[in-house]
Amino acid sequence: MGTSFSSRIGARFRAFISALAVAAIAVGGAWIGASEVQAAEEHAIEISIKDHKFEPDSLKLPAGKPIKITVKNLDATPEEFESYELGFEKIIAGNSSAIIRLKPLKPGTYMFFGEFHQDSALGHIVVE
Repeated sequence: MGTSFSSRIGARFRAFISALAVAAIAVGGAWIGASEVQAAEEHAIEISIKDHKFEPDSLKLPAGKPIKITVKNLDATPEEFESYELGFEKIIAGNSSAIIRLKPLKPGTYMFFGEFHQDSALGHIVVE
């Protein structure tokens, strides 16, 4: 009489799950690959906060590349790393660090500052 209805459904279900697993692996691999390419193309820089001042306080960066800024606060007190022109603000606890990612920038000069110590925590990024 042939195969039963339930065994045909079971076979179809197993085939569907197998195809779904293969697709998930392929998409996941593409996503991981894209992350690796992005990380390779990112321009990474590091800024420290010490005695309520940025070091370095002047940076030159390439235009048209994504930027990863690691900010290390070496002071015991928090600081808010902020830029109106770049559109970010991030509170960094004392003795800790944070990462800020920026989209590719156009050539120009962009100011940044420490919100909690604006008189001393000042800097700028020159994009060329």
